[in-house]
Amino acid sequence: MESIKPKLRFEISGYYFIGLVALVILGFWPSYFAKFFNGTADFNFYFHFHAAMVTLWIAMLITQPLLIRKKKLTVHRLIGKLSYVVFPLIFISVLLLVHSRHKIDEENLDMRLFVPCKDLIILGTAYFIAIRYRHDINLHARGMVATGIVFIEPALVRFIMNTFGAGLTAYLFTIGIIYALLIGLMIAERHQKRGRWVFPLILILYILVHSVIIFNIHIGIWQAFAKWFFVLPLT
Repeated sequence: MESIKPKLRFEISGYYFIGLVALVILGFWPSYFAKFFNGTADFNFYFHFHAAMVTLWIAMLITQPLLIRKKKLTVHRLIGKLSYVVFPLIFISVLLLVHSRHKIDEENLDMRLFVPCKDLIILGTAYFIAIRYRHDINLHARGMVATGIVFIEPALVRFIMNTFGAGLTAYLFTIGIIYALLIGLMIAERHQKRGRWVFPLILILYILVHSVIIFNIHIGIWQAFAKWFFVLPLT
């Protein structure tokens, strides 16, 4: 008798992304949420705009797989079309927030821009996969899950640094958790016939962008772009 190979159940991934909500609250509690309670909140519009867009995206990550599980396909498709609006707004919110927080006379402008942009690179790649293969559940689901993984690092690194202290060790520990998660997913789906290339691709992208940050690699064309970007009258 042929053994039944276990499958990743992407239709229940929404339950896991509820945990992402808790992680975001924990990670950004001291620097964002807590300030609304102690009266020190002085954030500009760009902070709130970014928070709203990310909240919408995480809400969709929670809702969409649950709609699939309950066979509410019409509503699922409708919310999927909403992502065509929310996704570019996330990009815009990140760029505006970064632009508002840094000045042209600061040092390492290229790295200050690269750190958030490397998340956009991976987020954009994952979303492209999800939309390009929206009619193939094996690839679409993996692409959307990968978009959710992107939001883990910003929250997790802040939580670890807030708890154990800032430094390279905390950042490396965060990276290790992200890699372990992706490798765990790759192992869990090792018997699947379709879609297994998605998580390895995301892992490779993470290794590349993290290498730039860890080894402090400055790329001439990116340095020029960063200077041009921060001179723009955006914020």
